[in-house]
Amino acid sequence: MMDLISNGLPWTDVVLLLLASFAGSLMTAALGVGGGSFLIAVMAAIMPPLALVPLHGIVQFGSNATRAWMSRRHLQIGLALWFGVGAVIAAGLSVWFLDRIEPGVIPLLVALFILYLSWGKIPAIGLSSTRTGLLSGGLLTTLMTMLVGATGPLVSAWLGRGTDRWRYTANFSFAMTLQHLLKVAVFGFAGFSYREWIPLLVAMILSGFIGTRAGLKLLGRIPEQQFRFWFKWLLTLLSLHLIWQWWQA
Repeated sequence: MMDLISNGLPWTDVVLLLLASFAGSLMTAALGVGGGSFLIAVMAAIMPPLALVPLHGIVQFGSNATRAWMSRRHLQIGLALWFGVGAVIAAGLSVWFLDRIEPGVIPLLVALFILYLSWGKIPAIGLSSTRTGLLSGGLLTTLMTMLVGATGPLVSAWLGRGTDRWRYTANFSFAMTLQHLLKVAVFGFAGFSYREWIPLLVAMILSGFIGTRAGLKLLGRIPEQQFRFWFKWLLTLLSLHLIWQWWQA
């Protein structure tokens, strides 16, 4: 059974990926953001560079789609529409530049981006009240997700958290679900084969589903400030490990 799921990866790596999928989904559901960055940092240390972004997209699609469905009653339709228009335009543009990226540099880009998310200042853009702002947010963040995968904090900044956690969760989950769906489609169009990864992907999606259910039960109950402090250092260590791997390659 493990051989069927692993696709040649050591079983210890498979277990680590399943745990990372669970933990990442729990973090995002309970705290609103962060799980995607954690998951892609773990995946980047284990998976081939060419497979990293598209496989992360499928797993995160499963996690975010589950959360979007569970919070669908709180979704703001107008916000979702205009963000979605920008995302679809970006998907069309990204087909052009994906062929021009050297795969070996992707883990390095992921590491540098996560370091920026951890220590840089992300502006609270909060353009959820303007159509132009939402369209540009969908466009720019979707273009970025094709390269570095985990753009959740930027999407969060664009949408604005507001005060209603359930409304924010619904809007954010929809935006991320759409981005990951488009990413999966674009990489498939570019020639990436998902077939041999299906058993592992199914296992990771199921693990993420369990994490989402657990995280939604913890929504608003986790001491966010203390968690974010330690989580920032965890992401930093994972990123430095990725940079070291890239340097040694």
